[in-house]
Amino acid sequence: MDQAFRDKLLDLLVEDPDTLENYVCFCIESCRRHMVTPTMPVVLLGDIFDALTLNKCEKMFTYVENGVNIWKEELFFGACKNNLLRMCNDLLRRLSRSQNTVFCGRILLFLAKFFPFSERSGLNIVSEFNLENVTEFGGDISSTLRDSLDEEMVVDSDKGKLSIDYNLYCKFWSLQDFFRSPNTCYNKLQWKTFVAHSGSVLSAFSSYKLEAVELQKSKLNRLKTVSAELTESKEQHYFAKFLTNQKLLELQLSDSNFRRCVLIQFLILFQYLTSTVKFKMESQELKSDQMEWVKDTTSMIYKLLGETPPDGKRFAECVKHILKREEHWNSWKNDGCPEFQKPKPPPQTEPSEDVRKAKKRRRPVGDIVKEYEAQEKVFMGNNELTKLWNLCPDNLAACRTKERDFMPSLESYMAGAQQRSGGWGWRALRLLARRSPHFFVHTNNPIGRLPDYLDDMVKRVTREVAVKAEANNTNGDSANSNDKSIKQEPAEEEITEDQMEADLIKEGDTNDIEQVPDSTHVGDDDYDKAARSRVTMLSPAQLDAVAAKLSDWKKLATKLGYKPDEIQHFETENATDHLRAKNMLQLWCDDDEDASVENLLYILEGLQMMEACEALKPM
Repeated sequence: MDQAFRDKLLDLLVEDPDTLENYVCFCIESCRRHMVTPTMPVVLLGDIFDALTLNKCEKMFTYVENGVNIWKEELFFGACKNNLLRMCNDLLRRLSRSQNTVFCGRILLFLAKFFPFSERSGLNIVSEFNLENVTEFGGDISSTLRDSLDEEMVVDSDKGKLSIDYNLYCKFWSLQDFFRSPNTCYNKLQWKTFVAHSGSVLSAFSSYKLEAVELQKSKLNRLKTVSAELTESKEQHYFAKFLTNQKLLELQLSDSNFRRCVLIQFLILFQYLTSTVKFKMESQELKSDQMEWVKDTTSMIYKLLGETPPDGKRFAECVKHILKREEHWNSWKNDGCPEFQKPKPPPQTEPSEDVRKAKKRRRPVGDIVKEYEAQEKVFMGNNELTKLWNLCPDNLAACRTKERDFMPSLESYMAGAQQRSGGWGWRALRLLARRSPHFFVHTNNPIGRLPDYLDDMVKRVTREVAVKAEANNTNGDSANSNDKSIKQEPAEEEITEDQMEADLIKEGDTNDIEQVPDSTHVGDDDYDKAARSRVTMLSPAQLDAVAAKLSDWKKLATKLGYKPDEIQHFETENATDHLRAKNMLQLWCDDDEDASVENLLYILEGLQMMEACEALKPM
């Protein structure tokens, strides 16, 4: 197949370039299907360039440039890179760098795009200079030279008259030897020569008026109404090689492009002399006075660039930027030209549970609202709020239902004070404020510790209940004794109030007395610890008895905080309602910190489950 492709190409060479491009594309597709070797597309291109004229080669090379991404594919790069390099070098040998400058530049740019930066074949690793690039000029005083220069050419300038003689001509072009081989500047004798010639040339640049300046001023005066686009479209000429004819020196000094080229050569040379280059020898280093001269001369050159039209200051800033970038490339070469690689991403640690939950994609709120509206419900953005809001369509009526009235009587609540839970004190204060006339007492004495105050209130309420019961059980025959007991009660009550206040303010405890806010106090922690030790836990017999008396265990489960799916789990795991209620109460006792006989009794009373309450009380 490889030979067949090359044989067929001989018949197609007479066709137009489009046909040849299609033929190469067909070969590339064949390579991808493993029908021919990967090197065949580049081999065909090499044969095409060998057989075509330079004008046709330049047109055909556009296809090579546009396909740079194809040649960089893994299938073709390793197999074709040497063939592509050989093909481009063959083209460069056929081209003239002075006449085919643009085509040569396109080839070099293609190679720069194709090969990575770390490709050794395209790097000047040891910092060698092209010493073969010699600039030849008339170096002897002959009759021809004298005739060419007419012994002396004088040019008017702003500072006086500048003479362009043979001496200046030789100094000017001899600088190219220093630009070609910068290491010669480290020689003492050569350095003095370079400094002397540079001073003469830069002085000539400083004093010689550019023709472009005068032309620019005259054009601006004549063409003020011409648009900036026409001014910028002025054709600029580029010369690929210096012309050292003696008659051209005067014109070259008045050419802004030529002047910029020479001044930039100075800056490139100075950057090499002052930079740290890995392959320099130890003796190749400038002294302090030489460094000072380079610094002053660099400032002078940037000033001359800024004064050179057009857009001198902008051009000088661009040159500074380019040379600054070259410093980074020099550092990269000093490091051994390492391969450019993308930085590795930081190691990813396994996210925590909270992070994983946060990364889960949430459903749009609009979809959730529509789903609830289809069920004639309201979505409040929170599960608990949504649940409460949708319990009853009429919220006001739901607030007025008897099931929400869980407030027990003061006597029954205080009777269970022996089994205090964590929230008993807070509920007791709320109940006293609603149903006890003794809660708001006008006194100048501060209230002591909250547990002591509640103990006294329990004793007081218990005593009042006992007195009322005794009064109700007496008959008419013992009226006198009843009157006596009734008359004695206020005195006893007054004594109790005084005694309570006196007990609250004990000797030696004055530092502990402080105002008690609504439901918080310094001694609450101690009280909670003591209360927890007195909590009555449900025994297995109590659980079984209560579960047997529960008429609606689902209602109790909902009150205890179980969700519908959990209630459904109780139904599926147990066969009868008795076992379901017992399983539910057992889990509540194991998981809830507030699980106690008192709390369960309080909840059952609120739900009006009196049979279950009776089964629990005797226990």
